[in-house]
Amino acid sequence: MATNEIRKEYTNGEITIIWKPGKCTHSGICVHTLPKVYHPKDKPWIQPENATAEALKNQISNCPSGALTYKMNQNN
Repeated sequence: MATNEIRKEYTNGEITIIWKPGKCTHSGICVHTLPKVYHPKDKPWIQPENATAEALKNQISNCPSGALTYKMNQNN
């Protein structure tokens, strides 16, 4: 798989954040907007359980590169 095709998913049960590192321009908007969620030096670096789904959706919509997207999980 090429670097630009890699995707990683992080979920809090309600929402799943999809990160495509090959598209990321490291603008830092995610880290500055939700510092309790995004920790670049940690693994996993995205901890979606530290914010509401609404806050995550708002932040992801401001990702300038499109490296961050999301999907809402279905409640079973």
